[in-house]
Order: sequence, then structure tokens, then C-alpha cells
Amino acid sequence: MVSAIRKQFNEQFSIEKYQRFWESLNEKFPGAIEFRVAETPVFINRELKHKILSACESIVDIVLDPDFKEKSQRAIPENLQVPNENAHTHFIAFDFGICENDKGEIEPQLIEMQGFPTLFAYQVWHDQVMRKCYEIPAQYSSYFNGLNADSYTKLLKEIIIGNCEPEEVVLLEILPHEQKTKIDFYFTEALTGISVVCLTELIKEGNQLYYHKNNKKIRIKRIYNRIIFDDLQQQEAAIQEKGKILFDQLDVEWVPHPNWFYRISKYTLPFIHHPYVPQTWFLNEVKQLPEDLENYVLKPLFSFAGQGVVIDVTPEDIAAVKDPENWILQKRSITPR
Repeated sequence: MVSAIRKQFNEQFSIEKYQRFWESLNEKFPGAIEFRVAETPVFINRELKHKILSACESIVDIVLDPDFKEKSQRAIPENLQVPNENAHTHFIAFDFGICENDKGEIEPQLIEMQGFPTLFAYQVWHDQVMRKCYEIPAQYSSYFNGLNADSYTKLLKEIIIGNCEPEEVVLLEILPHEQKTKIDFYFTEALTGISVVCLTELIKEGNQLYYHKNNKKIRIKRIYNRIIFDDLQQQEAAIQEKGKILFDQLDVEWVPHPNWFYRISKYTLPFIHHPYVPQTWFLNEVKQLPEDLENYVLKPLFSFAGQGVVIDVTPEDIAAVKDPENWILQKRSITPR
């Protein structure tokens, strides 16, 4: 986005540098990165940064509205409602596409949002290795609000651990060592001192949960939740059966609570009116179909891994929907760059 810095980076880039970068990324946990890592950072200017933050703040205002929990209650599938929900999510993540509008200007467009963690620990390491292997201008940072690696890590640790001891907190996932995001699990463990625990390892006694560590049974007081409950429904019968304990009245704190994964999701999109968020409507509230229907996308609210999305929408597709209250109609983003 910043042409002078982009030109400088490109001129200094080499396959050998990228190979060193990749090897350095894998130093601490060899083989744990199972996804493509970009060859370059993205350098954005202040104008684009402020546009992105404008969209984020607009969405956060909606989430903080006193009526939001009531408005979003139907977002949580009845069979996936977990007790003891707290007042807010501890984490929220936004994904933006970099697009070009009709005037040829660069602007962000929201692709996805979630009230759920992402690679929040791994990204600290990624930034450090990027700066070690490439010449990144000192005035450019991957952190907001004046944070740096140390203050960000301190804040992340405070949010995850709360008032508990690290051994009383677990990062909970389904078969965590088989997940594509396991590199983040390992860095979370290294940065915070909490343990990575599989759902199948939980022990329930009364309304309390325990796990074993170093041949010692330890009570779990706080869960850093990395389970996507849609994913739980796709597991083999034994794992689904084990997962039922999470729907009991448990004496445990959730970080974040699983219900927020659904509240802050595509279900929230129709409530947002911002130039950098694609216009979206609940299908049952659409009174007249747009004439350029081919420029819209039809999405089911409750689906796993993007299943059921209809592109190049036709009136026949709309007519075929039997439960329009469970679908959204979304205008496509402008041209991606």
C-alpha cells in the first residue's frame, strides 16, 4: 500500500531470505506450522489504517449496545447453548479484504468477524522473526494503541489467566495436536504457562473439571476456549459424547464464552451499517429483491465451514429457501486488490 516501502522490500527480497525466514519461524516448534506463510508483510498507510479502525469501532459499538444480547440471542443454535455466559466476549477478530472502489481508491471491506481467538500468541513470534530476517522500517508496527511485544504479551496473559494460577487454566481444543492452528497453542503455552488440553482428557467430578499434569490431578478454574462447537458436532460419536459435559452447569470461567462465537458472526452483519462492511439483510426482511441479484451472495446463518453459500444468486434460489429467517442476503464486496 506504501509504494516506496513496497519497492524497497521487493528489491531486497530473495528466495534465500524467505527460506531463512521460514526456518527461523520453525525454530521453536519444528514442523508445527502447517499453513502457507506469506513472503511479505503488508505495509498500509495511516489513511487505510484509520478506515479499518473506523469499521472496527462501528462494529464494537453495536456489540456494546445494551440490546445486543437480546438481538443476537437467536444466533446461538438451541442445541449449542452453553450455560453461564458472561456479559461480553474477551476476544474479537476482524478479517478485511483490501479492495478498490469505483473511484479507484483503496479501502477495506469486512470479510469475516468472530467473537473468538485467533493466532494471538503466534503473531508475536511472527513479527519478531520477520524483523530479524527482513529490513522492516522501525516506524511500522503490527501493534495498535502504543503496545509492543512485551506489553501486548502481558495484556494477553492477563486476559487468559485472569485471577487464577496458570496451572488452573487450560487451552481447550479437540485433538489440539492435529489442528492447523497448533502453532498458536504451543506459543500460548510458552507465553502464559497454561497447558494445552484435549477435550477427551477432561475429568468431571460434580460440577468441577480436572485434568492430569505431571501425574497430578489439577482442578480447572478457567478455560481458554479454542473449541468451535460446530466442529464438535462433526466429530466421531465418542468425542461428541465427551463434549456433552461442556453443556452442563460447570463451576468454571470461560475465556471467551462459547456463545460469543455465534453472537459475533455473520448473524451480526445485518445490524451493521458502514461503508466498509458489505450491506447485508436477513432474507425474511427483504421486501423487494435487488435488480442486480447476481451481485449478491446468499448465505445460511447456521452452516459448517461455509457450506450452503450460493453465489450468482437467482430469483429461483431465493424462492427455494424454505426458512428465510435463517438466511442472509449480502452484497458482494468491491474489487479486491
